Amino acid sequence: MATERKNKTKRAKKEETTWQERVIQIRRVSKVVKGGKKLSFRAIVVVGNERGQVGVGVGKASDVIGAVKKGVADGKKHLIEIPMTKSNSIPHPIDGTGGGAKVIMRPASPGTGVIAGGAVRTVLELAGVRNILAKQLGSNNPLNNARAAVNALSTLRTFAEVAEDRGVAIENLYI
Repeated sequence: MATERKNKTKRAKKEETTWQERVIQIRRVSKVVKGGKKLSFRAIVVVGNERGQVGVGVGKASDVIGAVKKGVADGKKHLIEIPMTKSNSIPHPIDGTGGGAKVIMRPASPGTGVIAGGAVRTVLELAGVRNILAKQLGSNNPLNNARAAVNALSTLRTFAEVAEDRGVAIENLYI
C-alpha cells in the first residue's frame, strides 16, 4: 500500500515538472467595504508545456502566492492544443481578439525566433512556437492580449484538417 502511494506521488511530480508557469502581471486590487478597504491580489499566469499546449489563467487571493496558485490551476483548466509545423511555426496567418485587444500572427522561416511583445510573447514561448511574427493592436492590457493570443492559436487548423472538412485529398488542396 505504501509503495503504491510513493509511486503515485513520483508520477504526479514528473507530470507537474513538464508544465512551465510564468506570471505576466500581479496587481493589487482594493474593494471598499463597510469597515474600510479590503486588499487582495490578482495574478495573470500563463501555463504551457512547450509542446503545443498552453493556457492563460487568472487568480485572485488575499496574498500573492495564493493568487499565483489559483492562476496556475485556472490556466490548466483552460488549456488549448495548437498545431505546429516542422519548423516550430504556425501553419497559416491568423488574427485573434480578446476584449479590446487584437493580435496578428504570421508564420516565419526557421531561425527567425519569436518576434512578439509582452503577454503575446510569453504565450507563444510557453506554447513551444519558435519562429513567428506577431503584433498586438488596440490595447496594452496584458490579460486581453494573452486571451487574444490564445484565441488566435485555438482557431489554427492544419492542411489535413481543412482537406478532410472539404472532402478533398490533401494533394488537391494546393492546386
